[in-house]
Amino acid sequence: MRIGFIGLGNVGGKLAGSLLRNGHALTVRDLSREAAAPFLAQGAGWAESPAELAAASDIVITCLPSPAASAAVMEAEDGILSAIGPGKIWAEMSTTDAEEVRRLGALVAARGAAAVDCPVSGGCHRAATGNISIFAGCERETFERLLPVLTVLGRRVLHTGPIGSASVLKVVTNYLATANLVSLAEALTVSKAAGMDLATAYEAIRISSGNSFVHETESQVILNGSRDIQFTMDLVAKDIGLFQAVADRAGVPLEINPKLIEIFADGIARYGERAFSPSIIRRLEDATGLDIRAAGFPADIVDDEPEEPGAEVHPKAG
Repeated sequence: MRIGFIGLGNVGGKLAGSLLRNGHALTVRDLSREAAAPFLAQGAGWAESPAELAAASDIVITCLPSPAASAAVMEAEDGILSAIGPGKIWAEMSTTDAEEVRRLGALVAARGAAAVDCPVSGGCHRAATGNISIFAGCERETFERLLPVLTVLGRRVLHTGPIGSASVLKVVTNYLATANLVSLAEALTVSKAAGMDLATAYEAIRISSGNSFVHETESQVILNGSRDIQFTMDLVAKDIGLFQAVADRAGVPLEINPKLIEIFADGIARYGERAFSPSIIRRLEDATGLDIRAAGFPADIVDDEPEEPGAEVHPKAG
């Protein structure tokens, strides 16, 4: 199938790269022609507009930074909706608002095409190796049609139910990751203040009930000093804001997430919205005068997740 990909940022670029490496016919589009240059050099086609890309593609994938960006790409005069039609699939891989993806999905369906929200989870390093996890919200028939492409992009693919369900679950998991990051920042700072060796503290957490995916990845880039997870504070703020919107619509009075929103608003004010998200520990470093780094940590994330071909496919939940 011919695939069109819009949005070649930190995550989108790596996903598009997986498609090219696996021999798919790919057309790309980004606001920056420069971002597309490596893909064009490897044989991808270029579309001058989202409409041109949609007309040339059987599957149109968007991976964009915000719901507003997705709406603009879909609904502009030269947007995807002006060219998508029967037999085509729109796959929204952005982290977005569930109600918004349902709204756009209905517009796609009105044109005879199928819509899927299929956000990814696991970090940029796993997106680059095809080991990322993917949630997919759509009709089962659409899921089966899209599955061969999703298994190129990710190792674990979960059909979550109807459109919008994947976006809800994505912001739930991102909320948990954010809460874990903030609690780890406190745990590492307290360990340092109490005189613990930070490399030993890292290992103690890793082999104990305190362990998590976030610890095994983001604690590494905190302790090696790079703080580089290729995910920025403005994106964290967007994600926990989306989670808050889900809770508000459901009438759930949250206690932790509003505090996380406050913490990251302060982090953005101090360090800038494009600061890497693990730099949130700088608030505690500034407050205590401590340097939360440890000798011996590698510059890149050491990921114990095996790189296996194909994907572990989970049936529809529920």
